[in-house]
Amino acid sequence: MEQGKQIRLTAPEMSQLWGQYMNDSASICMLTYFLEKAEDTEIKPIIAHALELSQAHIQKITVILTEEQNTVPHGFKLDEDVDLTAPRLYPDSYVLSFISQMAQIGLTTYSASVSLSSRSDITAYYNECLKETMELYEMSKDLLLQKGLYQRPPNISNLEQVEYVKKQGFVWDLFGEKRPLSAVEISNLIPNIERNALGVATLIGFSQVAQSKDVTQFFIRGIEIAKKHIQSFAKKLGDNNLPVIMTRVDVTKSTAYTFSDKIMMFYTTALIGLSIGYYGTSIAQSPRMDLGVMYNKLALDVQKYAEDGSNIMIKNKWLEQPPMAANRKDLAKDN
Repeated sequence: MEQGKQIRLTAPEMSQLWGQYMNDSASICMLTYFLEKAEDTEIKPIIAHALELSQAHIQKITVILTEEQNTVPHGFKLDEDVDLTAPRLYPDSYVLSFISQMAQIGLTTYSASVSLSSRSDITAYYNECLKETMELYEMSKDLLLQKGLYQRPPNISNLEQVEYVKKQGFVWDLFGEKRPLSAVEISNLIPNIERNALGVATLIGFSQVAQSKDVTQFFIRGIEIAKKHIQSFAKKLGDNNLPVIMTRVDVTKSTAYTFSDKIMMFYTTALIGLSIGYYGTSIAQSPRMDLGVMYNKLALDVQKYAEDGSNIMIKNKWLEQPPMAANRKDLAKDN
């Protein structure tokens, strides 16, 4: 073996590889279905390209884990978690937005994976993932622009001179008149609206094809939470006379079995976890106290929702356990 591969995988490397395997195995199921149903000749190649990337990632991670004598996750399978003969659930415009959003999330997660990697081969692998995902994002964004589906964030006044904050009201403005939003605060509100809007469309589709009543109700509840969050973010923009990103819901009327409840619950809980992280970043980057209060309140909503989702997955034995540290107390008892 090469010298760089003689070093055991660290816990962070194991975590990132395991998580990526789960995500990409789920993506293969979703993207294969999307590709099967695609009609737009311009969107179809982007779906195919995204699918090829996920398939290549699964192959690479399988090799790495096998060489390290680690069990490969079960993840998700085409013959278990998707019916490729099911009617179309989402139009191609939704799929393009879905790929664009997933690519943006991938850029965040892969950059974290690079910073968490110690072995040179793992670092090189995630650098390649970053490069591929950046290309995929550019492809999807350019096509969204070309088709008039990309909504540009609002502009603000030019910075004419350097200024320093003179009043504590820049931060401590919980009551009374608020200062205008800063550029970074706007840059967090807009993507949070977009992610929740995509979540609404996704969960509407999931709720129509879910098999379990508990799962259906879980998705319906998520739709209402996401709508409430969109309204909260939009109000902050509207209070500053900034245009609000228009949200669209593109879902067909299909109610036929399409995806397993297991994979739909996985996607939903994974996106919930990401939203909590994005809200945390928004708090850190939003000096205005009222924004911090808002994000904290919304994060609590999402955390409770995430807990209920985990309980459903545990009850149905859908929650695959990630790599864990050894329980030394149990080992000592068995000795």
